[in-house]
Amino acid sequence: MRKAAQVVFATLWWATFGLVSALMFVGATVCFVLTAPFDRRRVVQHLYSCFWAQIMFYLNPFWRLKIEGRGKLPWRGPAVLVANHASLGDILVLFGLYRPYKWVSKAAVFKSPFLGWNMRYNGYVPLVRGDKASIIEMSARCHAWLEMGAPILMFPEGTRSPDAEVKAFKDGAFRLAIEAGCPLYPIVHTGTADTLPKHGLLVKPVANCHVRVMDPVDPANFHGDVGAFRDHVRELIVAERARMLAQ
Repeated sequence: MRKAAQVVFATLWWATFGLVSALMFVGATVCFVLTAPFDRRRVVQHLYSCFWAQIMFYLNPFWRLKIEGRGKLPWRGPAVLVANHASLGDILVLFGLYRPYKWVSKAAVFKSPFLGWNMRYNGYVPLVRGDKASIIEMSARCHAWLEMGAPILMFPEGTRSPDAEVKAFKDGAFRLAIEAGCPLYPIVHTGTADTLPKHGLLVKPVANCHVRVMDPVDPANFHGDVGAFRDHVRELIVAERARMLAQ
């Protein structure tokens, strides 16, 4: 009986998600046409996308989201944001930061209807994992956005964790912050694995999601040592996540 109820909820959720995405994409197109000529950083487009993502929380009173430390994040200026990655739900909750950053995301996602098309409107950065040319292009695009004063958000684990535990970090985000000489903000979240699990489509009806923005870390303190910088930030995120789960 419980399984059947989950299937019914998931079916309704995905149907609603599809309808919302189709309707919101119309607005995204209008937003792009009206703002792109003068909004070089696509700030308005991104804030519209934040609202789009948050609709799925607004519609479900049993999905709760608490965000702490949002005010630490800059509205303008180069910065690298990194977050742990447990679920597709991470994307929904991190849009709740309502700050004008640029996602780095799998190139395949940009081909998806509505969501992927809107990602192109926003100027988010595609990446083909393991492809050297794509990695070089991604780095160049990220540097270009940072020079324009747009922060970059990356998942340093590279892919979603199957058990919500924080996996090993890759170097990219930390090398980017060192090269750009900009602050790096660790962001920790819990509860997103209860929204959209890595494998399967059974969306859970109840979730308590919590996001905490930590104080920025200055890459200059690591004197170009990418590995030490990476490991330090991972330790901060792991320790903070443990504190949040214990609360």
